Amino acid sequence: MRTTSILNTLAVASLVAAAPLNHRHHLHKRDAKVVVVTQTIVVDGSGNTVDSGSPTSTIEASSSAAVTISTKSTSSTETSSTAEASSTEEASSSTESAEVSSTSSSSSSASTKTSSSSSSISGDLSDFSDPTEKFEDGTIKCSDFPSGNGVVPLEWLGFGGWASVMNENGDTSSSCEDGYYCSYACQAGMSKTQWPSEQPSNGISVGGLYCKDGYLYKSNSDSDYLCSWGKETAKAVSEVDDVIAICRTDYPGSENMCVPTQLDAGSSAPLSVVDEDSYYQWQGKKTSTQYYVNNKGVSVEDGCIWGDDSGTVGNWAPLVVGAGYTNGNTYLSLIPNPNNSDAPNYSVKIVATDGSSMNGDCTYIDGVFSGDTTDGCTVTVTSGSAKIVFY
Repeated sequence: MRTTSILNTLAVASLVAAAPLNHRHHLHKRDAKVVVVTQTIVVDGSGNTVDSGSPTSTIEASSSAAVTISTKSTSSTETSSTAEASSTEEASSSTESAEVSSTSSSSSSASTKTSSSSSSISGDLSDFSDPTEKFEDGTIKCSDFPSGNGVVPLEWLGFGGWASVMNENGDTSSSCEDGYYCSYACQAGMSKTQWPSEQPSNGISVGGLYCKDGYLYKSNSDSDYLCSWGKETAKAVSEVDDVIAICRTDYPGSENMCVPTQLDAGSSAPLSVVDEDSYYQWQGKKTSTQYYVNNKGVSVEDGCIWGDDSGTVGNWAPLVVGAGYTNGNTYLSLIPNPNNSDAPNYSVKIVATDGSSMNGDCTYIDGVFSGDTTDGCTVTVTSGSAKIVFY
């Protein structure tokens, strides 16, 4: 069933000029109309606040990190929010050269293919292992989800495994159908490779496979695979006693925080550190990876959704994490969510791995960031890698 999306203006951080840009966010029928304001916070490489702009302000800071988050309105309308959190002086998202294909198997009745299935949202690839099969246009029906080789289904969203289904007008659908871009999730540490180079002129973003005449086609011919690995420079590490749902935004696409990384108690998982120069750019501006981090004990099914002010999940989760790579450096940020000022039920610190070099100090303990601030913090990993440790 199709629904027409309600569009509201948000801001995306431009890492080149460290200035926010307006673009639109798409809501599904289940979402209420939202009204947002945006505040930009600029921090230096050590995570210190350089400037804090008023809502919808533009800040020029060539060597600072711009963090732009949409905040809830004071109007009586029910308010939701999404964050585009830039963690680098030129924050952006990107794909790495290692790319992952959608696995498809031959149908016994025809030459068309149906997709294979991943065993879980963890995916079917070991960390940073390459795929072996290219995606073939026009061989998988739009009614089939192309699981496998890094692509994972999001069954709890109710879109047949897809992260979102949207056309260039911002209209959404609950199933993948002709004329729509069907956005998908990749396993932890990977990013989708598919989005059209020609984006809608109205400022919305679309991404995913394109459905045409009942079959799926790549929207980006530059990649033969549907997912690719980011830089191997950051991972999440759990030292707590319960699961933590780390939820990446579906971007380009709906921007809902529905792409899951399930961090089990005592485990670790790679974060997607995207290369800004080769990943999606919004109106020529580079973008980064953003994750909403729920309280421990919240499952990915319950936490990786579009939330509301009745709870503390999804875009109302207590913490946002940003990640990006440019000019040989990895930038990692811990960022407050203005929708939720309550401290999470864990503490967080970013630490360099053995033999690595990192500039800056970034922790979040009892609701306070490094430097006794509420503005968030950023580190620069100049060599090696770092861990975002939940404890």
